[in-house]
Amino acid sequence: MNLFNKPGAARSVPQSYKPVLEASEVIDLFARLTLHQQAAMMRLLSRNIVIDLGDDNRYMGYEFDYSVDGAVISVTPSIDED
Repeated sequence: MNLFNKPGAARSVPQSYKPVLEASEVIDLFARLTLHQQAAMMRLLSRNIVIDLGDDNRYMGYEFDYSVDGAVISVTPSIDED
């Protein structure tokens, strides 16, 4: 009795094994996203960003809020709600 491999089920390839998108494909995809989708994408990318303002002022990207304000994406420091 095989519980995990159901007959007729299509097996998908894990994302890590799929070919990487070229830069032009990524730019094209980003250009087709709405501002809300772009802000969400920036939230994901911000986890890998360090903003260095000099004088030992370093901030991680996840310390900011990303929101849509009219026709632009607004980035503001997060406020701790303790």
